[in-house]
Amino acid sequence: MILKISHHQPTPKELKLLLEEFPNYIKLTSDIQQQILYGGSRLHYDCEQILLEKENSKQENIWSGGINLLTKKIEYEAISNIKPLYNNSSTEILDPNIRNQFKILVKQFFPDYE
Repeated sequence: MILKISHHQPTPKELKLLLEEFPNYIKLTSDIQQQILYGGSRLHYDCEQILLEKENSKQENIWSGGINLLTKKIEYEAISNIKPLYNNSSTEILDPNIRNQFKILVKQFFPDYE
């Protein structure tokens, strides 16, 4: 189930919903400019579309990754991160500034993850 993650760390009930697609991994997609985070989708694309349509996000501000519950790591890879127009030719967020902005946003809601 796709949820907008805002205002607080996910409750146990919300965490259960975020883990419906994958039992040990939550896919996350953010608008780093507006500080908006969505998660829980099967594809990052699904959250990206919500950001574009519902939140009026701009493509250059949308970046994706996830958290691995087994390793307690933040991950910075998603097919939707391939954005040659924005100097990102990889599935990984390559720009250190953008990567750090994504990390800071994710850590607001998942502080135990690095």
